[in-house]
Amino acid sequence: MDVGAWLAVPITLLFLDLVSYGWHRANHVVPFLWRLHRVHHSDPTFTVSTGLRFHPGELVLSLPLRLGAVILIGASVLAVLVFEVVFALANLVEHGDIEVHRGVETALAKVFITPALHRRHHTRVGPARDSNFGTIFSLWDRFFATCTPSDSATHVETGLPDVAADIDFGRLLLLPLREPRGGGWVQHPSDGRADAG
Repeated sequence: MDVGAWLAVPITLLFLDLVSYGWHRANHVVPFLWRLHRVHHSDPTFTVSTGLRFHPGELVLSLPLRLGAVILIGASVLAVLVFEVVFALANLVEHGDIEVHRGVETALAKVFITPALHRRHHTRVGPARDSNFGTIFSLWDRFFATCTPSDSATHVETGLPDVAADIDFGRLLLLPLREPRGGGWVQHPSDGRADAG
């Protein structure tokens, strides 16, 4: 059924953002995926460049899921292009070191992922790292009860406690092969508990 671009584009945007939410959440739950995703979370600065700091393995593994989602809903080329542009911009903005007026931020956070919401997700320690998984829309975090409120006034120390702030690019790429401190264990990102890895 052809619903026209005016409806197909927003449906595609919502659906692919939901798929992205699910993938991001899986990266925090599945130990193997978390090892790759740690590269993204290891950045202690939380700037726009953090939005580009992903292990190539994570990006490659996400491709079949994203392509499958596009095929599943029969998304048009236009709808996919609109999603990719909006997704890329949202990814850079949410990783920006941007302070927003509290009233504006509160209103935006009801619909969109703001830098403050996502900064909370990048907390160095604590359970808030297992929240605020969205990229474009905050509604998925609200619906699946993974939303942790935050605002620009909230200080959040970012990075990972077992990764040096000045890690070089080569070691960053090899980070998934290195076991987190404690040896022989894959640490869960939220609370430091460990499972056999």
